[in-house]
Amino acid sequence: MSQFTHINASGEANMVDVSAKAETVREARAEAFVQMSAETLELIVSGSHHKGDVFATARIAGIQAAKKTWDLIPLCHPLLLTKVEVQLEAIESENKVRIESVCKLAGKTGVEMEALTAASVAALTIYDMCKAVQKDIVIENVRLLEKTGGKSGHFKVES
Repeated sequence: MSQFTHINASGEANMVDVSAKAETVREARAEAFVQMSAETLELIVSGSHHKGDVFATARIAGIQAAKKTWDLIPLCHPLLLTKVEVQLEAIESENKVRIESVCKLAGKTGVEMEALTAASVAALTIYDMCKAVQKDIVIENVRLLEKTGGKSGHFKVES
């Protein structure tokens, strides 16, 4: 197994120096699921939720979160993202919403944390907008689906 890159020889947390790394095109995809009651999902899908368009708000929140990842997670680098996409899909047969995010850049460090943050904050936004009608909503299975670029190469979750 590889060594932790954010820990120095003294065991202290440090931001990794990426100045000598080559710039490559990097992309990451992540997902999250939000489990809820059929009634709550119907409010979202029908557009009759009293707080407005839940998916549009969650999408914008996810995009904004990806851009602020470096502000939220202490050892993440500020990145010049060239693409952030957040897609939301109601899976009515399972009473859940699937969120998938994609982040991309040409740079010296990966965008996995940005993709994970986008999916997570989109899920949290759904919870925030729906908590008045249902408190026991569950956010689950937040994970990296795929990443490309950089020294470690390509990673993809097996289906």
